Amino acid sequence: MPISKLRSTPRAKALIASIVAASVAGYVAIFPGQPKVHDDVALAIKTAMPWEGRQLVAYFDRIAKPPVWTICDGDTDDVRPGLVETPAGCDQRTAMKMEKRYRPALVACIPDWDKQPLAWRGMMLSLSWNIGTGGACGSTAARIVNDAARQSRRPDYLASCNAATAFNKAGGRMIIGLAKRREMGDASRIGEGELCVSGI
Repeated sequence: MPISKLRSTPRAKALIASIVAASVAGYVAIFPGQPKVHDDVALAIKTAMPWEGRQLVAYFDRIAKPPVWTICDGDTDDVRPGLVETPAGCDQRTAMKMEKRYRPALVACIPDWDKQPLAWRGMMLSLSWNIGTGGACGSTAARIVNDAARQSRRPDYLASCNAATAFNKAGGRMIIGLAKRREMGDASRIGEGELCVSGI
């Protein structure tokens, strides 16, 4: 159960509306000079990046189990000690990894992915960026939607949004920052649950 009751907010609705307005045939140019990405990827990036905290120099993330070298917006691929990235390089890493690896994994594990609400898809992609695609695909949040598809009924998206808030632990203990990320965010960052319920 969430610590905070999930509710729709003007700022989350505005973010969703900005992505919809910028979308051309379902794609958005999110970073200057970079290829366009799907609208749900753009929404996920706008939601997840403020929580990740961009680091241009590789660092050893000791909270992760197992600990892992990380750079940019939480990227762990091909990261080694001493690696330095540029802001444009981080933009490309984040956008292409989300577009070419994370989104296809969720499309494969969630039937009718593109027919699900944009805000729900954005939440699931942001969640997967933090917990991995296996965790997102195996989550109760995904199962609620998949079970409804198998039974040819409308999913309970609110229940799914709430279920995703369970991923608020690191190292076996609840982390306030993760709880805020999963739920209603903070003064400057939109929470994934907040995003989700603002667009269902």
